[in-house]
Amino acid sequence: MRTFGVMILCLLVAISTCGIVAQQKEEEQQTVEKSGTLKAPEEKKSGESHKETQKETPPVITHHEIHVGGRVLHYTATTGMMPLRNHETDEIEANIFFMAYTLDNAGPRRPLMFSFNGGPGSASVWLHLGAIGPRRVKMLPDGGMPAPPFELIDNQQTWLDQTDLVFIDPVGTGYSRATKKEFGKKFFGVKGDIASVGEFIRLYLSRYERWTSPLFLVGESYGTTRAAGLSGYLISRGVALSGVVLVSSVLNFETLEFTRGNDLPYVLYLPTYTATAWYHKKLPSDLQQKDLQSVLQEAQQFASGPYAAALGKGDTLTPQERENLIEQVSRFTGLERNVVDEHHMRISQGVFCHELLRSQRLQVGRLDSRFTAPDISDMRVEGYYDPSESIIRPPFTSTFNSYVRSDLGYKSDLEYYVLGGGFGGNEWDWGSAVQGFPDTSEALRLAFVKNPYMKLFVASGYYDLATPYFATQYTLSHMSLDPQQHSKISLGYYDAGHMMYIRTESLDKLHQDVSAFLANALK
Repeated sequence: MRTFGVMILCLLVAISTCGIVAQQKEEEQQTVEKSGTLKAPEEKKSGESHKETQKETPPVITHHEIHVGGRVLHYTATTGMMPLRNHETDEIEANIFFMAYTLDNAGPRRPLMFSFNGGPGSASVWLHLGAIGPRRVKMLPDGGMPAPPFELIDNQQTWLDQTDLVFIDPVGTGYSRATKKEFGKKFFGVKGDIASVGEFIRLYLSRYERWTSPLFLVGESYGTTRAAGLSGYLISRGVALSGVVLVSSVLNFETLEFTRGNDLPYVLYLPTYTATAWYHKKLPSDLQQKDLQSVLQEAQQFASGPYAAALGKGDTLTPQERENLIEQVSRFTGLERNVVDEHHMRISQGVFCHELLRSQRLQVGRLDSRFTAPDISDMRVEGYYDPSESIIRPPFTSTFNSYVRSDLGYKSDLEYYVLGGGFGGNEWDWGSAVQGFPDTSEALRLAFVKNPYMKLFVASGYYDLATPYFATQYTLSHMSLDPQQHSKISLGYYDAGHMMYIRTESLDKLHQDVSAFLANALK
């Protein structure tokens, strides 16, 4: 009996000792440092962590259907990561997240379109859930933000009725990441970005056996810079495109950068200033009573003629010429004369957004100048928020994070970088000063030269103060294309802004325009 009691006592002591040890270990992990933060649990050894980044994970496959135009489209969604390997070491340096929608039983000759947005630093969510994919964010008819919670609806204007779709998030956007921090600089730049997305396309064509499909690209904003660059990059590697769609285009950054000595942006922005002032009823009565197209025709003539010539004179303008120019710039922008005078007749986008409705204590949006919000900035020149971005970001962020998990079945604790967050602005390599402003229009021109079958469609919004339509026209007319090459370019204009598709009428028109473009490109 005594022996049995001793055994029980020893067992209790052992249990108590184990509990104390476990508690000590837990306390060690939770030790508070002098800084006031908790010590993190010991991380995996670097070798183990590196092995994890070198593993490929199979994509998630789901099946869906949508009713479009009296048809039932049965389609497969493929969601996952595409590894980018170093060709010399075979090491995975980055993983690109993608979502592909392919019509069931369609065959390898069905058209295939690769889609991406811009930034740089933006995920593909905007085109994906705004215009192209089988599901879209429900916005107000004018493109305004509805009351939360937000919802997705079937997209009756999806491009899936004519082409399979692959949405690409370049490295540093969405869920796409470099496997090591030092690898990031290989992808964060104009050339590295084009090369990495080009490599993704090569891998997708091989893995999913789509080399003989008619191929298309669609890019928005900086995505048009990428698409133009890719058109030249791909054709030089034997991949010929049937067509390219540019939504809110910027190919040559000289047309947008308000830098000292570069008067071009002031000229090319002016018609969009006029459109915005007309929309908010800030033009003189003789202009205000005209329709938008008539007003824009006058603004374009003034901008490319007298305005450009006067700015070209610089400081040699006579006092009378200066007064005349102030009067005309004020007339076509809706700004007060003293504002035009103060800025030497050169109105940057930031100045315009803050000054047009200053008397109402409002600022207009950059991405879509139809929208306004209280001007909460203490600075007259540069604000720190865009009213139109604040309208679209919450609905697209929340609906995507729900959709990718619940509908596409892709689970991840990573933050999905919708717009920024994957890298700092100073990490992006725009090229050297010797090369001038970033410009991928030459790559697009060479693609036209090397591939005479390629066609181009360009969509622009009249109220886009990020990539103004007149700047796009200027770039396209300064690419040294011959008449036959110009005949392969078609243009579409919309009474909306940068994401013209958030407005219901513009979404319908964009779908009609692209449908006609695709049909023509496939003849």
